Amino acid sequence: MFAVHKLTKIRKRDGRIVEFVQKKIANAIYKAMVEVKKPNQRLARRLSDKVVTLLEERLAKDQIPTVEEVQDIVEEALMKSGQVDVARAYIVYRQKHKEIRELKKKVLEAEKEFKPTPGALTVLQKRYLRKGVKGEILETPTQMFKRVAHNIAHADNLYKTLYHPEIDVEKIIKEFYRMMANLEFLPNSPTLMNAGKELQQLSACFVLPVSDSIEGIFETIKNTAIIHQSGGGTGFSFSRLRPKGDIVKSTGGIASGPVSFMKVFNAATEAIKQGGTRRGANMAILRCDHPDILEFITCKEEEGQLNNFNISVAMTDRFMQALKNDTDYELISPRTNEAVGKLSARKVWSLICMMTWKNGDPGAVFIDVINKDNPTPHVGEIESTNPCGEQPLLPNESCNLGSINLSKMVKTKGKKAEIDWDRLKKTTYTAVHFLDNVIDMCRYPLLEIEEMVTVNRKIGLGVMGFADMLIQLGIPYSSKKALALGEKVMKFITEEGRKASVELAKIRGVFPNFVDSVWDKKGLRVRNSTITTIAPTGTISIIAGCSSGVEPLFAISFIRRNILGGEAEIVEVNPFFEKIARERKFYSKDLMREVAEKGSIQKIEKIPEDVRKLFVTALDIPYDIHVKMQAAWQRYTDNAVSKTINMPYESTAEDVEKAYKLAYDLGCKGITIYRYGSRQAQVLYYGGKEKRKLERGGPQKLEKCPECGADLTFEDGCAVCKNCGYSYCKV
Repeated sequence: MFAVHKLTKIRKRDGRIVEFVQKKIANAIYKAMVEVKKPNQRLARRLSDKVVTLLEERLAKDQIPTVEEVQDIVEEALMKSGQVDVARAYIVYRQKHKEIRELKKKVLEAEKEFKPTPGALTVLQKRYLRKGVKGEILETPTQMFKRVAHNIAHADNLYKTLYHPEIDVEKIIKEFYRMMANLEFLPNSPTLMNAGKELQQLSACFVLPVSDSIEGIFETIKNTAIIHQSGGGTGFSFSRLRPKGDIVKSTGGIASGPVSFMKVFNAATEAIKQGGTRRGANMAILRCDHPDILEFITCKEEEGQLNNFNISVAMTDRFMQALKNDTDYELISPRTNEAVGKLSARKVWSLICMMTWKNGDPGAVFIDVINKDNPTPHVGEIESTNPCGEQPLLPNESCNLGSINLSKMVKTKGKKAEIDWDRLKKTTYTAVHFLDNVIDMCRYPLLEIEEMVTVNRKIGLGVMGFADMLIQLGIPYSSKKALALGEKVMKFITEEGRKASVELAKIRGVFPNFVDSVWDKKGLRVRNSTITTIAPTGTISIIAGCSSGVEPLFAISFIRRNILGGEAEIVEVNPFFEKIARERKFYSKDLMREVAEKGSIQKIEKIPEDVRKLFVTALDIPYDIHVKMQAAWQRYTDNAVSKTINMPYESTAEDVEKAYKLAYDLGCKGITIYRYGSRQAQVLYYGGKEKRKLERGGPQKLEKCPECGADLTFEDGCAVCKNCGYSYCKV
């Protein structure tokens, strides 16, 4: 408890007079204590009392102190109390935030065309805007979009010079810029970060081969480090490695098996932090018929193991048929390609589902379903995906991604909202053009990858803001109408995307591996062997100010810690919810904070029932609707769909089994399930308090962002900090 003081008001830096909250002083002192590894909340409260006492002694009657005056007294109180190291940490913290405030002011004053939200500005400043050698920001968001537009349009300059002098490059630059500045489309993070810079590595996802030799394994580890350092994520199939205990002819020794080498990859990833902007992420896949499959399924049972990996079992149609018939299936040696044993499909399936229920790993990829859609089977078989599973790739292949913001594809006709199909078509055409250019402008980290990418020319155009689109149209996410709309929208984007690719092929030619491809057999001359992918949009959806991918809302209101200075906490509200709340006169700051702390609004009776029905969050939605929504988008997606099947804490292993089975039956190419609260290092978290219980039961712990201390959320297969944009992909 704090002592009783007379001080009630404080003057902000912008001149506003607001309520004085002593707890903020105590929190600031406590953070400085944490910085020097001397956390003591009781002492922080006592020191905050001393600060207020000093203020009251020195202020004239009715004088209102400024923020700067309060901070000066904090420094003095810490020094007088012998907390010299804490005072030093507080001074450094204060100076840092002063610099950030000045940079923020500079950016906003220069920004005329693009008005970022506070969250978007935070993410842009920390991760995307060009910086000098001392970390000073050298460009505004508008300048970033212009940098990217000019760089990506340079590919058209090359085509103009070589083949088509009639190309209007300046017009293309303006189209690319307008599309991004209007937040109608954004490319994947490496393109925003690196286009027009020295690195010029623009691709997000890669798959590397892992061959069955020491030389091959460590060559792949080296290449992985190079890719991670450049900002990419990597996927691997370890199915070619001989199982544990198998003979090594060259040495007469015994093989240690795939899982042992996964640990080496994991350690290498830990050592490469990608310059502080993107953390290395990996996908490890093992076929269900590999002799070490049981060890693989349980390799992440102990929390903290292989923490830089998502893992997925490659389930074959043969395995799924054995499961249906409740029979055994054969294990195949990758060294001899001969059967070396059998396992009960039912027992393996049950173990997978139990481990997924327990901690979210492994996921599943339906590898035969994926290869049925392989556009270039004559080139090779797909054996792995990128870290979040949405991009199946051949060995040594990469794909660049981008997402259309569906929240911007809604128009009002009279009083009724409807989809703006013309705008969506135009954006699709421009986005396909943009992504095809990225292939030519990317500086690939490895020659083998450049060769594979340029002969197949895969792009992955997806979406974000679907939940926002539904809200604008008045359609609940859990409804049949929402499922039908998702399918309709993706069918439209894929069909128009293919038309755009055909138009590019008329000018630039088909992709080099076109002959004998699926497209050759269909008689459709396309520029790109794949066109559409539903990818994670963690940080780019923060920039765009929209919901993530095809996910439902994670939260309607959440508490943002303002790392740019000013108030310690800001309650950030979904703009569509706030608009409705104000129009229907049930808005209040207290209600918004209550929504942030509860996560769901379904039991808040002061909110009208029809509004509660419209604004559902991830855990309000039954798991079968999550799966059906993924399947609806998959139906017309060339590659795959990144989506999390969220389940409440009290869900059972049987629920997981049903979700897996439903995903396979509905034609999904993979599935990621996350049961809320299943991990001790909690990723998915609602609310602003550090310790609480879900109303549905079950103790909850949470995982904190290592950069700003805010709570991490789990969407699209990735952990994302909504506060500062830090992200990494793991279950």
